[in-house]
Amino acid sequence: MSGFQDVFQRIETKYLMDEDQYQALRKRLEGMAEVDRYGETPILNIYFDTPDYRLIRTSLEKPVYKEKLRLRSYGVPQDDTQAFIEIKKKFKGVVYKRRIGMPYEESLRYLLEGQPVGKPSQISQEIDYFMKFYKGIRPAMAVSYDRIAMFGTTDQNLRITFDRNIRWRVDHMDLKEGNVGQDILEPGQHLMELKIAGAMSTELAEILSELNIYQVSFSKYGRGYVDYMYQKNVNLKNGFSYQKGDVICA
Repeated sequence: MSGFQDVFQRIETKYLMDEDQYQALRKRLEGMAEVDRYGETPILNIYFDTPDYRLIRTSLEKPVYKEKLRLRSYGVPQDDTQAFIEIKKKFKGVVYKRRIGMPYEESLRYLLEGQPVGKPSQISQEIDYFMKFYKGIRPAMAVSYDRIAMFGTTDQNLRITFDRNIRWRVDHMDLKEGNVGQDILEPGQHLMELKIAGAMSTELAEILSELNIYQVSFSKYGRGYVDYMYQKNVNLKNGFSYQKGDVICA
């Protein structure tokens, strides 16, 4: 795929809704936002973490600053499919994302075997440092979902995504497996993300209020991690009292 941004800086807010709310919202968005040319697309990710899950445990503590590393593909990849290695950082509510693209097979050799990238860049150097700083970092969890992405027709900075069939797994850590794993959402639920440069428009805020759609804190990797620990009967430390199915902060 071409035309993908390498650097992002934006505010992301999340909303969980049922099927009726989703259908009503899609109707209200007509004329305000349109589905992009890819339609519904499987988004496949592998999150990298230390053996003791340092990155996600830190994230769940709600720090001012947190960061993640993941490998992503849009659709089930082949060896030569473009994949993206991304560092995602969040500081005081603002999301910063930097990524590099390369064929899927090459990305695996880089991340798993330490093979240098073909064209070094500032971003690849940041990823190199990230990998060295977090000792023992390795593929920790695959998180996948089906996404519809929309863009604003009047507000060019507005991006809206709807995710369903959100699943996690800790085995078969290969994006070629597709969107398989254990479900995070309840049947009929959709997770919406608003990606904006500044404040939400009054019109959109009123629509969400009328449909009783409210902002939530939600991390896909966080939910997968907590469900995984729950299945292993691990008592989460640091005062966590989460139960299976709880909404987990981003």
